[in-house]
Amino acid sequence: QVQLVESGGGLVQAGGSLRLSCAASGSISSILVMGWYRQAPGKQRELVATITRTGGTNYADSVAGRFTISRDSIKRVNLQMNSLKPEDTAVYYCNAKTSRDFWGQGTQVTVSS
Repeated sequence: QVQLVESGGGLVQAGGSLRLSCAASGSISSILVMGWYRQAPGKQRELVATITRTGGTNYADSVAGRFTISRDSIKRVNLQMNSLKPEDTAVYYCNAKTSRDFWGQGTQVTVSS
């Protein structure tokens, strides 16, 4: 089992920045990939960015060049979000992949125009 706790969401004006963090606990040695997903009202959950154990990263086209995923350690992953747009408004979820998916409780990000 893996437990994930997100922090850092909030309200920001368009063009601003926010930094999300995700702290993992439990069977962290079994985590293969960690990442961030988001879900806007009325839409499906979508991938934002992922990072592997060896540091390989992947980004959605909509955030590439604006968002940066990083890890402080095997237990903490961050998402630096710059040049935020109103369409980035969503609940952001931390994800950890082992032989199955684990999810955090989500953190709200609201970008005002």
